[in-house]
Amino acid sequence: MANKVNVVVVGAGAAGMAAARTLTKAGLSVRVLEARDRVAGRTMAGRLSNGVHVDKGGQWVGPTQDAALGLIAELGLETYLQYDAGDELTVYDGNVVRYRDDSFGLPEKSASEARRVFTAIDSLAATVNQAEPWKTEGATDLDHQTFDSWLTATTSDTLAQRYWRWFAAVFYAAESTEFSLLHALYHVKCGTNLQTMMTNIGGGQEAKVVGGTHQISERIAEELGDAVQLGAVVRTITQDDEGVRVDFEGGSVTADHVIVAMPPTLAGRIRYVPPLPSTRDHLTQQIPEGSVIKIHIAYETPFWREEGLTGSVVSLDDEIGFTLDGCPPDTSCGVLVGFAAGAQARAMRALAADERGKLIIDTMTKWFGPRAAKPFDIGEKDWNEEEFSRGCYGGHLGGGVWTQFGEALKAPVGRIHWAGTETADAWNGYIDGAIRSGYRAAAEVLA
Repeated sequence: MANKVNVVVVGAGAAGMAAARTLTKAGLSVRVLEARDRVAGRTMAGRLSNGVHVDKGGQWVGPTQDAALGLIAELGLETYLQYDAGDELTVYDGNVVRYRDDSFGLPEKSASEARRVFTAIDSLAATVNQAEPWKTEGATDLDHQTFDSWLTATTSDTLAQRYWRWFAAVFYAAESTEFSLLHALYHVKCGTNLQTMMTNIGGGQEAKVVGGTHQISERIAEELGDAVQLGAVVRTITQDDEGVRVDFEGGSVTADHVIVAMPPTLAGRIRYVPPLPSTRDHLTQQIPEGSVIKIHIAYETPFWREEGLTGSVVSLDDEIGFTLDGCPPDTSCGVLVGFAAGAQARAMRALAADERGKLIIDTMTKWFGPRAAKPFDIGEKDWNEEEFSRGCYGGHLGGGVWTQFGEALKAPVGRIHWAGTETADAWNGYIDGAIRSGYRAAAEVLA
């Protein structure tokens, strides 16, 4: 491999691979350094015991996610719709409520309050400066509140509060006390609005990639060939007026520019010579990744469909807070995909493997009845245990971080450019956001 290229890309997830592909097509030489023994970052292939593919990481795409949908098409991949026919379930205080309306499965008084909070979030999110959230009118006040403190000031209905705390955990992989109101609103604005962000058909969870989203990075890797180097853990990035040198375990490479396409908290563990501006360093110290365990529960058939259910469950009671139908396109077996997020993930992580297995089966049986008691397979992926991710879906910013340090999130530092879904100003935290960030970083280099 050449020791001198035009651009080094650190990280072979969707962001890094999108950047590398763009630069290569523009005629530049590129080296992609990936710490793992695989490409695809926070998307990842998995197999059930019967050989059926499952997505262990990010998997959904939908309307307005034009960067992801466009790249999927360019790479010759196909999508299929998320199953969404039937009733949904909400679980609270031991009740399993079946519904197909805008009640969220809650009693009318609480549902009315939950809808009022929905409208309030959407209205506030519409005011956010999407490109520069720290410049939003009233940003300091919004950033000094946590999402939870705003929620408790907005409604006193305890079930409505619990529902929106569930939303915080499932959609941010963090507790509502862990991120600012400004961050919550920014995330909603990046996903167009709450309706789009939370909806399956017509929203962010509309479709999946046949064979898995990890193929996006894998197909680009095939195009790039030897330019992708696995097992290359980057330790130091040095820059001067002549260029950059990237030192990794096993070697070094020089270039004119480097794109660091990895979670900010991990980017902050690299040594930079000279040191980065203090605002950038303070920022990376305060963007923890979310806590999430993704679970696949496999059955011989998707029996819930026969019973008129979508497979979608919102639980305000259990360690597993959410499920969706995760069946393969040919429905050769039934699969429910579940999420334990935020404090739920941390609680499950503390259990022994057999205890987690029993909890999963007991929870599915509670929700779906005795037919859920005998899965033929259960698979878990704890993203916080991934050394080179340390969490999913993305990072979150606590009180005061956006307004004090947010400007440093994607601003280049000399010859160093930043990518990753956390730096996207559309579909932040999603695959689409990662791809957009890679395109932006490549455009900076090419400018």
